[in-house]
Amino acid sequence: MQLKETFEKVKRASRELALLTDQQRNEILLAVADAIVNNSDALLQANAEDLARMDRENPLYDRLQLTEKRLADIAADMRNVATLPSPLGHITKQKTLPNGLRLCRVSVPFGVIGMIYEARPNVTFDVFSLCFKSGNACVLKGGRDADASNKAAVALIHKVIEEYAQSQPSNLNSQILKDVVTLLPATHEATAEMLGAVGYIDLCIPRGGRKLIDFVRDNARVPVIETGAGVVNTYFDQDGDLEMGKAIINNAKTRRVSVCNALDCLIIHRERIWALPALCEKLAEKHVVIYADDEAYHALSGSYPYLEHATAESFGTEFMDYKLAIKTVGSLDEALDHIDRYGSGHSEAIITRNEQAARRFQAHVDAACVYWNAPTSFTDGAQFGLGAEIGISTQKLGPRGPMALEEITTYKWLIEGEGQIRP
Repeated sequence: MQLKETFEKVKRASRELALLTDQQRNEILLAVADAIVNNSDALLQANAEDLARMDRENPLYDRLQLTEKRLADIAADMRNVATLPSPLGHITKQKTLPNGLRLCRVSVPFGVIGMIYEARPNVTFDVFSLCFKSGNACVLKGGRDADASNKAAVALIHKVIEEYAQSQPSNLNSQILKDVVTLLPATHEATAEMLGAVGYIDLCIPRGGRKLIDFVRDNARVPVIETGAGVVNTYFDQDGDLEMGKAIINNAKTRRVSVCNALDCLIIHRERIWALPALCEKLAEKHVVIYADDEAYHALSGSYPYLEHATAESFGTEFMDYKLAIKTVGSLDEALDHIDRYGSGHSEAIITRNEQAARRFQAHVDAACVYWNAPTSFTDGAQFGLGAEIGISTQKLGPRGPMALEEITTYKWLIEGEGQIRP
């Protein structure tokens, strides 16, 4: 492997990280948060280089863009992570066997986490903060679109770590410790090497579109947790509140269209089809293109300006754009069938005043996050009170939903005896 020496350094750094106390990790996180704010001009300048290479009309432009406020929010999230209890050293099970052996199961870091992500420079800081707090080293593989931003972010983190290590009387090795966060070249070859880094990468997490996630799952030789791809549906039930529905649908669709929790398909009960023009009124202000089935098209025709006929491809598509599909159904069962067929297991929602229908929806829908009378835009680690997130897991084996500190730790058994032997 061309990157073998790099992976070896990260592995060694993960052992150095284990020597830090939780207080020391928190102090470094707070110092990085301060540095983000104090060096915002340099970070924005690097980000401007990336933005200059992307068409402003590209829906991913918003996801790539950093601003003063977004940097301030990133710093605030990092400070929040520093205040959270350490996920390490928790005793999750304890027992004494009849032979006197004492067993204890305790939470520990995975070791080295590999992260593959696309045009999301904020992920660089989020992953670092969560991995560092939980005692994990991280290997980052960002996309070409955000390469200048990612390099500037990692350089800033390295500078803070070096300065902190040199200020400590405990002689922390700054040259080793800064390798706890390592950015790989933004190449396909680097991705391939990460996926084959058996013995160096303990866990790989892809965060991006369906193509990226499928590629990682199909080619990795290291353990993988799937995250990200979100084909998100919201069902407006026959007992849905109109005003509530207008606000929820607008927020879920237009708050940020390029993120994985954004609404892709509105499912509406046939008895409420008359309410469609009102439900979609705010969407027109953001020029959302609606791909409607025949019944919805007829209901919106003449009142909605950005209307097109839906095709088979309109359903099951993660738009990441100002686009929305609408499906008309005759019952809750039909809505559930549609979600079963087209959903991706990320986030789904129902808008209704009927508690029985809502409970049935939440029990039936197979997704990481299932909402009742709230928008799917809340699927986020910070919003869930987890500090930040390393990704949204859509799989069933292992963590599911927003992955934060507890989800990126594992455990080991500690056994104490007094000379017992097994017969």
